[in-house]
Amino acid sequence: MTSPSSLPQDDQRLETNRADALMEEDAAWSLGDDSRDGEQFEREERAALRRVAGLSTELEDVTEVEYRQLRLERVVLVGVWTSGTAQDADNSLAELAALAETAGALVLDGLVQRRDKPDPATFIGSGKAAELRDIVLESGADTVVCDGELSPGQLIHLEDVVKVKVIDRTALILDIFAQHAKSREGKAQVALAQMQYMLPRLRGWGQSLSRQMGGGKGGGLATRGPGETKIETDRRRIREKMAKMRREIADMKTGREIKRQERRRHKVPSVAIAGYTNAGKSSLLNRLTGAGVLVENALFATLDPTVRRAETPTGRVYTLADTVGFVRHLPHHLVEAFRSTMEEVGDSDLILHVVDGSHPDPEEQLAAVREVIRDVGAQDVPEIVVINKADAADPHVMARLLRIEKHAIAVSARTGQGIPELLAMIDEELPRPRIELTAVVPYTHGGLVSRVHAEGEVLSEEHTAEGTMLKARVHEELAAELEPFAA
Repeated sequence: MTSPSSLPQDDQRLETNRADALMEEDAAWSLGDDSRDGEQFEREERAALRRVAGLSTELEDVTEVEYRQLRLERVVLVGVWTSGTAQDADNSLAELAALAETAGALVLDGLVQRRDKPDPATFIGSGKAAELRDIVLESGADTVVCDGELSPGQLIHLEDVVKVKVIDRTALILDIFAQHAKSREGKAQVALAQMQYMLPRLRGWGQSLSRQMGGGKGGGLATRGPGETKIETDRRRIREKMAKMRREIADMKTGREIKRQERRRHKVPSVAIAGYTNAGKSSLLNRLTGAGVLVENALFATLDPTVRRAETPTGRVYTLADTVGFVRHLPHHLVEAFRSTMEEVGDSDLILHVVDGSHPDPEEQLAAVREVIRDVGAQDVPEIVVINKADAADPHVMARLLRIEKHAIAVSARTGQGIPELLAMIDEELPRPRIELTAVVPYTHGGLVSRVHAEGEVLSEEHTAEGTMLKARVHEELAAELEPFAA
């Protein structure tokens, strides 16, 4: 039998960490039932890193690699299960796996650790971090992705144990956004969010971490030195870049605001499509307007808002805006950076809240999106819940959602199922002009008739010898222009 002193140093440290972790658990449980406060987990559950089945995306055919544009990082996912059911924890890690695949990674394994709360030092605890290091070595992974937002200290400590790069859920989402941003504004918003995330996580080694005060002669003790350290310089430069980026985004916001004011001036109602990422928002926009927007089975395929003209079955014109998808625990940096883009939702007259009916937990998707809608101040905008992918969803789930959500409709953007009924609902929900009148507009004023069709709601139209007799609902400005021709 090998004595502990003959083990290599790394293995010796691993054995010590494991022993310390086991001793801590034994000490905690030896106190008896009376010392336990609240609902405590079973010892076996707390002490286990539970593998989540079906998360590996290893390529069966190595030639598939040739078709991947990005270098695939080999990742192990790890989450902390603090509340809810085991299925909830698995769904959360499955979503993280989808995010990792969208970013171009290869998922090798998924692990869940059950705890009362994440460990403040290493997220999963020192003993489990050592076990995670063994799994990383066995699988040949080069990155660990944690299902949560880690503090700078947690990132550093976990990296020190597992000896590979560690990123959290927020960094992963930011990476996806950086890959998918196409417009100048989208790129600027992503860059701002990345810098906000990076600023408290800047790291330095050796001399770059030292805190020299700087100064020349006569500065006194402990004041002479090279001045600003590299990490301080980096922070200052990032803050300067962030200030510049905010100014640029504010300038770009002005252009979109002018377009919105123009639509409001012409009294064109607006509808915003909001929903969880990959719920089928762009597919629905294409189905309703024939817009030809990129549709991709990937998370966050749409980052730049697309606004298209549409008509109701009765001929009323409105605008339809496709917006960035939301996700559970959407990073605060992204909500702030994309606030100007999300204003399309807040300024709309109606929200089409799209939810994926085939998702394992559509209710959680609905709750996550509504949380972001509240963040951008759009909670008072009327909402139609559009349960998409009805052709692929479980009928019992669809029935449950339709029962829970009072103002909902089941559709399939792919097959067209339910689209006519949705268009009728949109027509019914859009704000209607308040003033009803009858006017005989001379044929020399054809432009006025066109405006009534575009900006109002024509109830009846008849061509007479004097001109076009219109019975319509219009807004105040148009009513004033029609007043001379009132019948």
